Amino acid sequence: MPEWFEVLILALIEGITEFLPISSTGHMLLVANWLSHEQSEVFFAVIQSGAVLAVLLVFATRVKEMMTQWQQKETRDYVMKLVTAFFLTAVGGIALKKLGFKLPKDPMPIALATLIGGVLILVIEQMVRGKNLRETVTWPVAIAVGVGQLLAVVFPGLSRSGSTIMMALALGVARKPATEFSFLLGIPTLLSAAALETVSALKHPEVTGPVNWGMVIFGTVIAAITAFMVVKWLLRFIQSHTFVGFGWYRIGLGILTLALIRYLPHAAKL
Repeated sequence: MPEWFEVLILALIEGITEFLPISSTGHMLLVANWLSHEQSEVFFAVIQSGAVLAVLLVFATRVKEMMTQWQQKETRDYVMKLVTAFFLTAVGGIALKKLGFKLPKDPMPIALATLIGGVLILVIEQMVRGKNLRETVTWPVAIAVGVGQLLAVVFPGLSRSGSTIMMALALGVARKPATEFSFLLGIPTLLSAAALETVSALKHPEVTGPVNWGMVIFGTVIAAITAFMVVKWLLRFIQSHTFVGFGWYRIGLGILTLALIRYLPHAAKL
């Protein structure tokens, strides 16, 4: 299979899954185990920034409002909550980087995180069923969301958007504001991760290894286009649906992956 086609597959997966509560990194790493061309961590980090472009376009009015209406207390408060959640993730991410943290190549922990995350979605949805959820993100929620985002970094397959949205939902925030906060938080989070990996690859190519920048750019563009359509769809979807379907999907995918690892170990590059 040519590399460009494998990159196309990974980019489509990234665009479809980045903002759904099913883990883009987990899906890409699982699929990558069955592809012939190995992609670097730089590739996985940078094409995620393509999905950020989709959020900027969909939430252009909201982002402009936060930048131009700084004098309003409500806007300042919301931005500071985003900054705080991002700061917690950034500090934790830098610490992990210094400790030598690497994305796992073994699909087993990814499959387990996918399965467990699916169960948690079902549990949380059952917890909030029939309850009146608020439209505001409080400070405790912002801090919890920052921690949840860091957990998704440590356990690929748990899902960044899934962890942040469900964390907010469990703490009483309605689906729409919880999803919006998660998506907006993804802008600085994913852009900074991509920037760090890019700078590291350019400054220390002997450490990061060779990077096919043409394929990285191609993947980023495809991810951006795909994510734009998915984000707009999801914002309409949550107005009348829960996340239960995503929970069952994750459970099914986790079980299927564990079965493949158990009964077809030769099919994965473990």
